[in-house]
Amino acid sequence: MARITPIRTEADHKAALARIDGLMDAAAGTPEADELSVLADLVEAYEAKQFPIELPTPVEAIRFRMEQAGLEPRDLEPYIGSRGKVSEVLSGKQPLTLAMIRALHTHLGIPAEVLVADSSSGGILADASSLDWARFPINEMSKRHWIRSVGSAKSKAEDLIGELIASAGGMKAVPMPLCRRNDTMRQNAKTDTYGLLAWCLKALAASRDQKLTGNYKTDSITLEVLTKLSKLSAFEDGPRRAKDALSDLGVHLVCLSHLPKTYLDGAALRSAEGGAPIVALTLRYDRIDNFWFSLLHELAHVGRHFNGAAEAFVDDFSLREAPSRHEDPRENEADEWAEEALISRELWEAADLTSNASYSAIIAFSQRVGVHPAIVAGRVRHQSRNFRAFSPLLGTGEVRKQLEFIT
Repeated sequence: MARITPIRTEADHKAALARIDGLMDAAAGTPEADELSVLADLVEAYEAKQFPIELPTPVEAIRFRMEQAGLEPRDLEPYIGSRGKVSEVLSGKQPLTLAMIRALHTHLGIPAEVLVADSSSGGILADASSLDWARFPINEMSKRHWIRSVGSAKSKAEDLIGELIASAGGMKAVPMPLCRRNDTMRQNAKTDTYGLLAWCLKALAASRDQKLTGNYKTDSITLEVLTKLSKLSAFEDGPRRAKDALSDLGVHLVCLSHLPKTYLDGAALRSAEGGAPIVALTLRYDRIDNFWFSLLHELAHVGRHFNGAAEAFVDDFSLREAPSRHEDPRENEADEWAEEALISRELWEAADLTSNASYSAIIAFSQRVGVHPAIVAGRVRHQSRNFRAFSPLLGTGEVRKQLEFIT
């Protein structure tokens, strides 16, 4: 028998295959037959390491089991739900929930590691095990119809949140860093991180129900684009126009009421599939000045900081009044873009407006720079720290009624 050496490289692999080809007719019991057997084992081991067979997707595994057992789609209803849900799962439109995974594993014997695989067809990743289901604000979410209303909702938290995660795009869409306290975020120290995560999941799920008119292109959100958007504020229906303009750019705008103990104004998120950015706003202060600054700040995160990674930025803008020395410098960068886009520094410094300015001066300047008076009044209030000034100019109650708002 020829001297046999380990297969470590592609050249070794090709040489072994050629040798096997020459030994295929070896008679049983001969040294050549033994050499063939050893080489075959070595090649199998090398190929298993270099070319591993990928697990099937959850849908492929379910269809294979159906074929094996002679099952029809209606036979899956006890494990998945209604005929419509079965159809959506088999077509890849509906990811599996944790309850579905358990039922399919228990009753049909489909390996759990296949059903929880991360794939475009859906499925929930094993990373879900790191979540503490009991900490989600289940009762509040149920009251708002963000999750199904069921008896003893707390005891079914894992399944209910699992369904919301599936609606958001699966565990790959979950901004897991939000589950950990991060002092560099512009985030209130009293924030309920699980309430914040629930809000982000609902925003992600809501974005998947939106149809965009354009496709997002990396680096398409620039300071020039933000400046152009800011000019829409001068129109009475500016917020509605802004949403349409963002849709043309391939960016979602979701307006979603904040949950208790989240102290949240807005967030910049990224969807799981396709990477379309999502700007989510709470509109907790339903004012025109707040809307435009929040919108452009989150868009600045998209333009300056979404570099391919699935980032998530969440913001409580009341903390701008008492900035932390530990704050992420990217928050200041987003502030700079938002402020410059709304009113350039050069124009602002030349105007020399203070809290003692007249209403007519505020309005005249806003007309000169092409933005809503609320934006000028809001800038004066912020810089002077006089938050009682010019309240009638802020457009209170003028934003929510223009946009689809999820309570």
